[in-house]
Amino acid sequence: MELAKKIISEELLQFETHFREAVKSRVALLDRIMQYIVKRKGKQLRPMFVLLSARLGGEVNDSTYRAASLVELLHTATLVHDDVVDDALERRGFFSINALWKNKIAVLVGDYLLSKGLLLSLNNKDHEVLRILSEAVRLMSEGELLQIEKARNLNLKEAIYYEIINGKTASLLASACAAGASTTFTDQDKVEKMRQFGEKVGMAFQIKDDLFDYGTMDIGKPTGNDIKEKKLTLPLIYTLNNCSPDLKRKIIYIVKNENTEKEKVRFVIDAVTNSGGIQYATEKMFAFRDEALAILHEFPQTSVRDALEELVRYTTDRSY
Repeated sequence: MELAKKIISEELLQFETHFREAVKSRVALLDRIMQYIVKRKGKQLRPMFVLLSARLGGEVNDSTYRAASLVELLHTATLVHDDVVDDALERRGFFSINALWKNKIAVLVGDYLLSKGLLLSLNNKDHEVLRILSEAVRLMSEGELLQIEKARNLNLKEAIYYEIINGKTASLLASACAAGASTTFTDQDKVEKMRQFGEKVGMAFQIKDDLFDYGTMDIGKPTGNDIKEKKLTLPLIYTLNNCSPDLKRKIIYIVKNENTEKEKVRFVIDAVTNSGGIQYATEKMFAFRDEALAILHEFPQTSVRDALEELVRYTTDRSY
């Protein structure tokens, strides 16, 4: 991400200021939690996509910074709520909000972040940015609920999996790119092109996350966590659809009834690896990456486009 950080280094500093200002509260407890969140923000991939998508069409402006802040506010809100839903006590190696302040406060913090994001756009009449991001929130909620619904019978088709991750993950990255582009591009076709670009990157990003569950590296969540949570990811879906009936029955039984036993989870991981599930998912991830790059390459070659390409490749090549 070095080129991206170099090209928008000033913009990232400005974004930091905007974001800190956006989350301020007069309630002491809330302000303390906001400071905790700001200090432990992740790699800021989504704001970087907002800023670079805007730069592709022109100079970054105040509306762009507000779009980047809205994206980060919404993303952070969903993470806080997800930790409550998943009963997760850690986030990126640090205690989650619900671990430190309990579920009730965590839910209210997530709601506060959502409301701050909505007001940030409404108060500045950034209606198009708000429309784009509100659509993402709808899709994210639907994606999560669809995943919960389908996890019950463990009979998931690949097309449904893509629908789930499109909503859960890709929609926010798609909206980040579209929102950024909408602040500088006057051509709506180009804004839509950037939305499609972000969607493809988001699909590749989520498949990469799913693949981490079958690795051994320390990435902030335990290996086999998706299996323990009965989440059907692409490597497992491929295996269930292409293995023998006996192995399929055994895997389903483990995922449903023995998903907390280390040896049983290890058996599923090995079965997925040996059945070609990892290789298949990896190929699909690179296919989505290449589709994203094909869309990006419809724009003229500039250092900004090169930086966006670097970010795309980072999403599939990252080690955590």
